[in-house]
Amino acid sequence: MKDNKKTLSNGQYLPLMEAFYTIQGEGMFSGQPAYFIRLGGCDVGCVWCDVKDSWDKERWPKVAIEDIVAEAASYPARLVVITGGEPLMHDLAPLTHLLKEEGFQINMETSGAHPFSGTIDWTCLSPKKFKQPLPEVYAHADELKVVVYNKSDFEFALKHAKLVNEKCHLLLQPEWSKAGKMTNLIIDFVKENPAWRVSLQTHKYMEIP
Repeated sequence: MKDNKKTLSNGQYLPLMEAFYTIQGEGMFSGQPAYFIRLGGCDVGCVWCDVKDSWDKERWPKVAIEDIVAEAASYPARLVVITGGEPLMHDLAPLTHLLKEEGFQINMETSGAHPFSGTIDWTCLSPKKFKQPLPEVYAHADELKVVVYNKSDFEFALKHAKLVNEKCHLLLQPEWSKAGKMTNLIIDFVKENPAWRVSLQTHKYMEIP
């Protein structure tokens, strides 16, 4: 039992909510085939979260990282997206090491609320008001994606844009249930602030799982 607890704590096993091969629907890699690894566990608590089942990491089976990677490698694309939940609640170094051995480009989606770990090629930082990013995570951001739920999120986005590096891509994405109301406001904002881009959840429009 002691050995098993040690294994769980050092990233050899991870709580896997789901893993699936699909088309990335949002952000800078929208339209590309990718294997998604969704890890259980999140303490950020977004009221509009569409995967609240992921919050309780104890609910999900602890799966050996060798098995996670073997399944990912069975598909032709070599782009993997680690998401959650909040993936940085876990030590991602062992998982990303094995993924690299299989030739994967590793993208991650994170709120940045936990310490950075793993070998990540592309980090999508999506900060949340409920539990904001750790200061050291901003330097890792390749893509800043702010979900727009209400008008105050525009000021929130500008605040965080000042903290990322100058090469970081800036994206605004309407929260799905508010898309009808917020999309036009986002368009107007981007037209006035051309450093930003519009991100849409195209997989939902196309009904891609």
